[in-house]
Amino acid sequence: MGNAEDTRERILNAATLEFAAYGVAGARVDRIAKEAEANKSLIYVYFGSKERLFTTVFARHLKTVYETVRFSAEDLPGYSARLFDFAMDHPDLMRLVMWWGLEQRKDWPLEEWVSLDMQLKEIAKVQRAGNVSKRYAPEFLLTLILTLSSAWTSANPFGTSIDPDADRHRTVLRRSVSQAVEQLCQT
Repeated sequence: MGNAEDTRERILNAATLEFAAYGVAGARVDRIAKEAEANKSLIYVYFGSKERLFTTVFARHLKTVYETVRFSAEDLPGYSARLFDFAMDHPDLMRLVMWWGLEQRKDWPLEEWVSLDMQLKEIAKVQRAGNVSKRYAPEFLLTLILTLSSAWTSANPFGTSIDPDADRHRTVLRRSVSQAVEQLCQT
């Protein structure tokens, strides 16, 4: 049984790299099997299809984000800084998120408690409490934060040529989100 779990783990690790580099459409099961040093047929036995393997890989990494990066609607600048740090430390995940979005997938792979809907509900709650303006929809605010927090990852249009000073970027990000939330409250 341990050998099967080891093989499954190697497949998931190889699939993470493959999907991060090529997305679902460009990924090749042959390359995943070769990198994992596993029989190609085991991928289908364990996961059923390339698409289900992608969903499994994506859900696994996404769950890690939700478990690691504490969301706080009361401290959106702090959340953005924590998300920035995680994104910078996990570039493969950011590419998986990008591919998920490009695929226009609607089948959210995690339970309701770890979803964007939960975050949107929390933002709406602080809006109702008067701590954040109701002028902008929670979806707008969360999109703003997610976009700014991941702007310096490998998915950015400047690639690796961007200045890698993470401390400076984190400081600017916190200040920008703080100012944006303040300005959104005043308008």
